[in-house]
Amino acid sequence: MSNDKQVHVLGLSGGKDSAALALYMRDKHPEVDLIYYFTDTGKELPEVIDFVNRLEGYVGKKIIDPYEEICTSNRERKDFDYWLKQHNNYLPSPQARWCTIQMKLVPFEKWIQQYLDDGYEVVTYVGIRSDEPYREGYQVTANKNITVRMPFREDDIDLLGVKDILQNADLFSDTEEAKNNPKSSQAKGLPGYYDWRSRSGCTFCFYQRKIEWVRLSELHPEAFKEAKRYEKAAENDKGNGTFYWLGKDTPLSSLEDPDRVARIKSEHEKKRTRFLKRKRINPLKVISIDVDRDFMDEMYDEQEGGGACVTCYK
Repeated sequence: MSNDKQVHVLGLSGGKDSAALALYMRDKHPEVDLIYYFTDTGKELPEVIDFVNRLEGYVGKKIIDPYEEICTSNRERKDFDYWLKQHNNYLPSPQARWCTIQMKLVPFEKWIQQYLDDGYEVVTYVGIRSDEPYREGYQVTANKNITVRMPFREDDIDLLGVKDILQNADLFSDTEEAKNNPKSSQAKGLPGYYDWRSRSGCTFCFYQRKIEWVRLSELHPEAFKEAKRYEKAAENDKGNGTFYWLGKDTPLSSLEDPDRVARIKSEHEKKRTRFLKRKRINPLKVISIDVDRDFMDEMYDEQEGGGACVTCYK
């Protein structure tokens, strides 16, 4: 905290851009006394938690959890199950993102309000790159004592620059995956989930594509089973009004059909092939992990992030 009554905060999502910004600020701007924070819903991918822990070691500071500080009492921690109950067992969806509001945004706003009440200006740093002109980031409030900084945009750092930052930091150099598989995400300084998923977030994030749900079922079967249990409970409670994460009338249990899984994988391969052809990329010069990680949204004809929670996909 500076002598000018300012507090500088940088939020981590578990994704590549916010992580690279943390590394960048630590190395290029050590004069900024940053408070790093990560809002843990308790339903994050295990690879995300590992990544955040490694970042904590690199920046040399404890990463604060606003949710833990604001939403935990001696009586009850207001976790996902608590808020699900408060919303009458209605699962979060793109049309009703109560999970983002209650478990990410509200805790953050309450957390920084403490500094505002004490007369501080809050400067929040956001990992939006120079090649993302359409992104604005979450605007916390019109409060004149909150300033949003985007160092990557200010310093003209794009996706390639972000990759270079993570590669040079080499956060996973001690892992067997990084040592034995030079094509893996960890070998490139990225968390392991990028080998099969295009963004961070909760295990049952409703912004996952069908292919990512399939991969979740294969790589994290217990998390997939939990997602099915949530759906089943909602189905029993709501009847015909159930929201299914895969789409209308398509419960996750439909992925127990091997033929359906095969069709999803085949369709994804077709999308990847069409994308490479459209971009005139030689398929022999890229690997599927890189294409899925960096171009999944474009493959599915969406902007990066695909409308997902700004607190997660970055």
